[in-house]
Amino acid sequence: MSTSTEPTTQLHGGRLVARRLKAHGVTKLFTLSGGHLFSIYDGCREEGIDLVDVRHEQAAAFAAEGWAKVTRQPGVAALTAGPGVTNGMSALGSAQMNNSPMLVLGGRAPALRWGQGSLQEIDHVPFVRPLTKFAATPSSTEEIPGLVDEALVAALSAHSGPTFVDFPLDYVFMEAEEPQSDLVLPSMAEGPLPDDAALARAIELLRKAERPVVMAGTNLYWGHGERALLELIEELRIPTFVNGLGRGCVPADHELYFSRARGAGLKGADVALVIGVPMDFRLGFGGSFGEETQLIVVDRAEPLREHPRPVAAELYGGIPGILTSLRENAHLDQPDRSGWVKQLREVEDEKRAGEAQEMNDPRGPLHPMRLYKELGEVLDRNAIIIGDGGDFVSYAGRVIDSYEPGCWLDPGPFGCLGCGPGYAIAAKTAHPDRQVVLLQGDGAFGFSAMEYDTMARLGINVVGVMGNNGIWALEKHPMEFLYGYSVAADLRPETRYDQVVEALGGHGEFVRTPDEVKPALARAFSAGKPALVNVSTDPTVVYPRKSNLA
Repeated sequence: MSTSTEPTTQLHGGRLVARRLKAHGVTKLFTLSGGHLFSIYDGCREEGIDLVDVRHEQAAAFAAEGWAKVTRQPGVAALTAGPGVTNGMSALGSAQMNNSPMLVLGGRAPALRWGQGSLQEIDHVPFVRPLTKFAATPSSTEEIPGLVDEALVAALSAHSGPTFVDFPLDYVFMEAEEPQSDLVLPSMAEGPLPDDAALARAIELLRKAERPVVMAGTNLYWGHGERALLELIEELRIPTFVNGLGRGCVPADHELYFSRARGAGLKGADVALVIGVPMDFRLGFGGSFGEETQLIVVDRAEPLREHPRPVAAELYGGIPGILTSLRENAHLDQPDRSGWVKQLREVEDEKRAGEAQEMNDPRGPLHPMRLYKELGEVLDRNAIIIGDGGDFVSYAGRVIDSYEPGCWLDPGPFGCLGCGPGYAIAAKTAHPDRQVVLLQGDGAFGFSAMEYDTMARLGINVVGVMGNNGIWALEKHPMEFLYGYSVAADLRPETRYDQVVEALGGHGEFVRTPDEVKPALARAFSAGKPALVNVSTDPTVVYPRKSNLA
C-alpha cells in the first residue's frame, strides 16, 4: 500500500508579501531602489503591482500617505534598510498626525548575520514604533503573510494611521507555503453606535439648539461621513465649517457651507457638533468656540489625548451611523434657524467682499491673493490641490475652494515641508484624468525638487504653481515683529526654479505680472509633461496669522 500527498506551493518571502498586498487591493508600491527590496520587487512584478520609483525615500513614503489621502485605501511604500527607513520617518510622523492609513515595508539586514555588522544593519523597530500603530519584524519566512495582514488591519482600524514591517534579507529570499486566508480588511465607515445615554444627550442638545454649527475635519473624511453629514445639515439647517481633509466633504458652493464666517460662527454658537477634528492649535485648543458653547464630539474612536475643555456629549463609533441617528431624532420640534443662517451668510459675504482689493491687486511681483484668483478661475471642479509651503499655502487655504472629498491635501498639523511632490505623484497616479496642482513656496521646493524628474520619467503630468518671494515668510515676518530683525530667513530673489524643472524634463514658466498668469497656466496644463509656473510674489506681504504654534 502506498500513499501520496499533493505537493504544496512554496513561494519566496517577497512573493508572499506581494500576494497579501494584492489580496487586499493594493495596486501601487512607492519605492526607491535598494538591494534589500529585490525579492519584494520580484514578487510585485509577478503579482501585477506597479512600482513607482522616486528619487528620495521621503517622497516614496509621502506618496504612500498621499495615495491614502486621495483614495481612502492604504498606501504602501517600500524603503531599503537603514537610511532608506530613516529617510521615510517624516512621512510616518505626518501620517500619524493625519490618521493616514499606510504601510511601510522596510528592508533589513539578514537575521543569519545579525549583530555581525552587515551593511545598513540597524534595528528599525524601536525608533519607528513611536510613530506607528504597529511595528514588527518576522522571525521566519512563514510569519511574513500574517504580519502584512496584521499591519494593514491596524492601519485601517480607528484611529487609522501608519504601520511598519521590516523583512530580514534572508527571510524574503527563503521560501514558505502560503497560508489560506479569507481576511477582509475593516471598513473605516463602520463601527459601533455609542451608548444610548450619550446619544440621547446629544439629540436633546441639537433639538433645542437655536444657533448650532458643525465643525468637521479629517476623521469625517476617513470615516466616510460626508453623505450622512450633508443629510444632517440640510434637514437640521446647520451652518458648517471644515478643516483638514474635511474640506470638500461639504461643497464650497453649498448654502450651508461657510469659511470666512468661522470666527463668528464658532463663537456665536450655542451648540457645536465637532466631527472628526481635534481641538488642537487650529481650534485655539478649544478657545475658538464661545465660552458658553456646548460641544458634542463625534469621532471614530476616543481621542488620544484629553479634550482641552469640557464637552457635553461624546459619541464614538461609525461616523455615518452616528450622524444618521442624530438626524433622525433631532429634527422634531427644532427651532427656526433661518435667522442664524442668514446672520452668518451676511458675515461671510462681507468678508469675501473685503478680499476683493487684494484679489484684484495689480502689483508685480504679485500679491498671493491675486495669483490664487487667477488660478481659481481655471481649475476644474474636481481638481486636486496640494499645498506644500508656509504663508503661500496659508493664503491658498483661505481662498481656494474644494467641492469634492479628497481634493485638498496639505501637510496637516505635522507641518512637514517637502510632502507635496510625493502627494502629487500619488494623486495623479490615482486620478490621471484630473487636474493635479501642486502649490509650492520657493522654500518648500528645495526639499523635494528632484521629484520633478520622477514625474517627467514616469509621465506624471502635475502642474506646479510656485509663490517665489525669496524668503522664508512664515519665519521672517514673525521674527521681525518680535525682535525687529530676522536671521536665517532669506533666499535668493527670483531664482529660476522653472529652469530647474526644464532641465529635469519638464515645462517651465516664469511670471512677474498678473496678466501673465493665465496664459502661463494654460501652457502648463497643455504641455503634456510636468510643469512649474514660477510666479514672483511680493515678499513684503504679511499673512494675517491668527493661530498659535502652541
